[in-house]
Amino acid sequence: MTSDASQTNADSPDRPLSLAQMAQQVLTTADGREKTTLSRRHAAHWFAYRAGDAAKIEVGTASPPLHPARPDKPELLNPRDVPRRRPGSEAGRKALLHAVAHIELNAVDLHWDIIARFSHVPMPLGFFDDWVKAADEESKHFNLMCDCLEALGSYYGELPAHIGMWRAAEDTAEDLMGRLAVVPMVLEARGLDVTPGMIEVFRKAKLTQAVDALEVIYAEEVSHVAYGSKWFHFLCGRDNLDPKEVFHDLVGRYFHGHLKPPFNEEKRAEAGIPPDFYWPLADGIPVKPPALR
Repeated sequence: MTSDASQTNADSPDRPLSLAQMAQQVLTTADGREKTTLSRRHAAHWFAYRAGDAAKIEVGTASPPLHPARPDKPELLNPRDVPRRRPGSEAGRKALLHAVAHIELNAVDLHWDIIARFSHVPMPLGFFDDWVKAADEESKHFNLMCDCLEALGSYYGELPAHIGMWRAAEDTAEDLMGRLAVVPMVLEARGLDVTPGMIEVFRKAKLTQAVDALEVIYAEEVSHVAYGSKWFHFLCGRDNLDPKEVFHDLVGRYFHGHLKPPFNEEKRAEAGIPPDFYWPLADGIPVKPPALR
């Protein structure tokens, strides 16, 4: 194990941080670049242990904050108050990159939060492997977006961003199945629907750096949605529950609104989400009322 202070347990200096404590450390780091640097360092540490190249790291437990630490900028607004800009303009393209950077930073925290918040739930180590890998990749995605913004003379924090993304984390803070249903299987699946259109916007503008970055994000997000589907089905199987019925129940309970077509059915299927999961919840079709449980 490295002797880096970020890996040291303050309560027991001779003991390394547990995975849950690593997650909490990321969640309580405000600056985006610092947060993602720490995220990637912890992920590398975890996978070194899993490969047998480092001392054992316990999953452990932690007390994550309800809201992750955030930098002073961007200003966070209600979604309806965030200014809308046409993506065909330079200002619109900067705004689009900024919005994606904000999504990716939230995703870093969401993936570490699921580790810290639900580390007490008995799960195979593969569950933690998947979300550490997802957090590591989201950290890379945030930095790719920041690099693209800086290449255009902008930066993350220059524009306002919306506060809506963390609502799903708050609503599912005590429900692991609800978290899996709403965050990877609804919110991240939405990314599979809209990213091809974003790539085309930057391709038409001949912004190769942004095209390349978004293509990396698009390819890797399929796995993140798949992790959600895999562990959602695992929990349903363990409790002998019907996954489709439970999914509809939980989305009706925790997701505020309808799912919006068009859907990227090919990539959703690749991620393990069949059409009969999401089409019945589509915009214009009433969401099934949450069942009493």
